[in-house]
Amino acid sequence: MKIVKITSLILLLNFYCTAQQDDWSEVEKIFGKTGEIKEGGFKITFPRSDLKVKVHDFPAKSGLALSSRISFMKMGSHTMMMGDLVLLDKEVNIVIPRLIAENLEITALHNHLIGESPGIKYLHFSGKGDVLKLAESIKKVLSASATPLRPQERKEKEASPDWSKIKAVLGPSGVQEGKLVKYNFERNEKLTEEKITMPGYMGLATSINFQIEEGEAGITGDFVLIAEEVNPVIKALNEYDIIITAVHNHMLYDSPRLFMLHFWAVDDPQKLAKGLKAALEKTNSKMSK
Repeated sequence: MKIVKITSLILLLNFYCTAQQDDWSEVEKIFGKTGEIKEGGFKITFPRSDLKVKVHDFPAKSGLALSSRISFMKMGSHTMMMGDLVLLDKEVNIVIPRLIAENLEITALHNHLIGESPGIKYLHFSGKGDVLKLAESIKKVLSASATPLRPQERKEKEASPDWSKIKAVLGPSGVQEGKLVKYNFERNEKLTEEKITMPGYMGLATSINFQIEEGEAGITGDFVLIAEEVNPVIKALNEYDIIITAVHNHMLYDSPRLFMLHFWAVDDPQKLAKGLKAALEKTNSKMSK
């Protein structure tokens, strides 16, 4: 009898987990592509694979710094949506009226890079309500730009560089994607937006991305910081010749007040990893082990 009860419980839990995951399948149908389910939430990205962007002379891949991100988190009977759109300068004032028409809030508009060509801006947004209506709304907004909405044909798999020296410094948690490796470091304290606890995948984790080209690494991303950490992190990065490209906010009602510090450099991969670690040590972040 006990075996039957345990088996029934396992089946019920499996059904519950599947049902929870299936909740996002309707969202994926709207976008026409799959996303990532994490901590009960959902994230989907739209790389600007239509663009060829150089930061100074460095050819930046869309996965390095040029992917629009949309994150959803369920809160009882409704859903919160947050993210940022990667736009050409000429697309900004086409997309903003669409966001307004869809009753979505604009929370920030700014650069993340310096010296890129063509010019790129990042438009941050948020919304609350029915998850499917939110997905339909932001899809209409995306359609106002030239952002590719459908999955791109898979190209030949790129050979992955040797990331061992970087991982020896920053830890093993980096996710490898061909010439790219990506890190996320969540903060230790409770972070809220409109008094609602926000997990890191909603855009509240420090992100660090490496791209290897001819033995050198291009790095970018953003540190998620409280006010007291901003200048210590700037000083730590400056000691390793890592350029600060922007310091600003991404949200309107966050607590504690958070500042996003963006950076850029092209240099020896291990040197850059050491500089990034030195900066991370100035923050209240969860480090890789």
